Amino acid sequence: MAVKEIVTYPDPILKQVCAPVQAIDDEVKKLIEDLVDTMHAGPGSVGVAAPQIGVSMRVCVIDVSKNRHGKENNHGLLLMINPEIVSKSGAAVMREGCMSVPDYTGDVERATELTLRFTEPDGNVREFDASGFEAVAIQHEMDHLDGFLFLDRIASLKTGLFRRKNYK
Repeated sequence: MAVKEIVTYPDPILKQVCAPVQAIDDEVKKLIEDLVDTMHAGPGSVGVAAPQIGVSMRVCVIDVSKNRHGKENNHGLLLMINPEIVSKSGAAVMREGCMSVPDYTGDVERATELTLRFTEPDGNVREFDASGFEAVAIQHEMDHLDGFLFLDRIASLKTGLFRRKNYK
């Protein structure tokens, strides 16, 4: 278990499609532990995907339960291997930020409801419906697995990208 350094844009690993996990072994379980530790260490972080710590595998972790937007509607800590969105609906524009793009936030349109399927570290396949902020966070982290950043999804280039206030 370790807090890993976050890979930042424009590192090429952030634009790669990640390889599916073929077997859940000790390496994958350690990766998940590192992702959780890194997420908890990040200021305001609600998720981290494997490429953000330099690993091109379809693994990410999410926990919106401590965020004011996700406290009332969440599934707790999600440890996701090979996640896939089965269906999605609705749309809303929300402000997003990313540890891999530390100096900016942007307005991104995402689905507000989705059905998600993934494998847990114990090998069980889990499927459930997510909505609101949790659905947005899931889509954001899954984008990392397909080589997309929130920058690629900005709703409007004219009004949608902002420097963080405390930028030096």
